[in-house]
Amino acid sequence: MVRVASEPVESGFLAQRLHGFGTTIFAEMSALAAETGAINLGQGFPDTDPPGEVAEAAVKAIREGFNQYPPGPGIPELRAAIAAHQERFHGLPVDADREVLVTTGATEAIAAALISLVDPGDEVVTFEPYYDSYAASVAMAGGVLRVATLRVEGERWAFDPDELRGAVSTRTKILLVNSPHNPTGKVLTAEERQVVADVAIEHDLIVVADEVYEHLVYDGDHVPMASLPGMAERTLTISSGGKTFQCTGWKVGWIIGPADLVSAVRTSKQFLTYVSGGPLQYGIAVGLGLGDDYFDALRAELRERRDQLAVGLADVGFDVPRAEGGYFLTTDVAQVGAYDARQFCLDLPRRVGLVAIPSSVFYADPAKGRTYVRWAFCKRPDVIATAVERLQRLR
Repeated sequence: MVRVASEPVESGFLAQRLHGFGTTIFAEMSALAAETGAINLGQGFPDTDPPGEVAEAAVKAIREGFNQYPPGPGIPELRAAIAAHQERFHGLPVDADREVLVTTGATEAIAAALISLVDPGDEVVTFEPYYDSYAASVAMAGGVLRVATLRVEGERWAFDPDELRGAVSTRTKILLVNSPHNPTGKVLTAEERQVVADVAIEHDLIVVADEVYEHLVYDGDHVPMASLPGMAERTLTISSGGKTFQCTGWKVGWIIGPADLVSAVRTSKQFLTYVSGGPLQYGIAVGLGLGDDYFDALRAELRERRDQLAVGLADVGFDVPRAEGGYFLTTDVAQVGAYDARQFCLDLPRRVGLVAIPSSVFYADPAKGRTYVRWAFCKRPDVIATAVERLQRLR
């Protein structure tokens, strides 16, 4: 029997700064999906394979003997492909040798950036709800997390500019921004991007921009924070191949920015994983050079799946704020008579055969997300169709 804790279980040996993190909710809920045979709409991984040419490039590298440590910053082919990608899609020139660092997924890039740049007591400001590794990485760095809260306004998520400004103090060093956003699917508008930039410039902050869903925007446009006036010199941009090429298990990510900031991040990164995924890096390098038709088709397919799940959720009584990008929809389970999203998600697999994630784990104050649930739509259409059928049992 798989044990799913009502709260994270912690070892008595755990360092004080990591108290409250325990086992991630993704591991808990994925274990529950395996135990019950439920459809896993919790963890954000697709159930399809990467493009054939991407997979074949990785296999070719394995067969040709590229199975030992790759260069610390990443293989030259991938760093060149990352630089060419930034120029091609965003018009941003990048020095592949000095301004690119390949990491073990975006999660390591985030951790390495914060561990390298944050001194004990320094503050990191981000929007909540947030990807759960943000808070853990700030804690590992000895920093202090401060937040501005995203709230539903009409059909979309938005923030109060004054709340963001109020979260910044004289101890703030980093503004950690995620757009397209996990878990809400929010894509910053031009006005919102400018607010973020103005705050960063006014307070001379470093911006860590998590842009892993950059190719998965369905409404609006993705504009990198580094492209705004006055931002290139202070912005570290993070992305990865996992979401774009449907190979989340490969864990190939990267961080791009001014050479001095990238060098600082490399200092801690080399003592985390040192290097990883050598043959897989060749596959992602090929992927970044695919034609526009691949990126357009991926975006169109995921838009359809988003809409398919959104209709199913609305049909059983949820208001569904628009996910403008990313992999996820968020709903308020109070609209179907539930007031504890964690318990709702623990009951859901046996009740209707589905797994979702309670959003309270994405908030500094879990009470703010007590009734929100995150649903992943990055699944095959037939899987989503079955999930929608099972949702009818919630009526």
